[in-house]
Amino acid sequence: QVQLVESGGGLVQPGGSLRLSCAASGRSLNYYTIGWFRQAPGKEREGVACIRSSDGTTYYAVSVKGRFTGSRDNAKNTVYLQMNSLKPEDTAVYYCAAAAVAYCRFNARIYDYWGQGTQVTVSS
Repeated sequence: QVQLVESGGGLVQPGGSLRLSCAASGRSLNYYTIGWFRQAPGKEREGVACIRSSDGTTYYAVSVKGRFTGSRDNAKNTVYLQMNSLKPEDTAVYYCAAAAVAYCRFNARIYDYWGQGTQVTVSS
């Protein structure tokens, strides 16, 4: 079992930055591919970043590429999502999720464990 807890969300002005954290307990995240997803009101959940377990390579959705950066700190058993140049359309609840696979997919069904989510609001 893996427990995931996100933090770092909040209210930020357009163009601002936030760093989300996803702290894990129960098992080392080294064994898991980590996905970052978001869900805005009235919209489907979408994947925004994926950190592959095998080598740490990170993949991004087109909508966030160049603005978001995923990383992991194995010593802290924590993954991060650095979000820069935020836009109002980035407003959503952000979730991290862990999948016991060695590849990246933005398909939510492959993820076994989910955090509770953290709200990100981009507004002036």
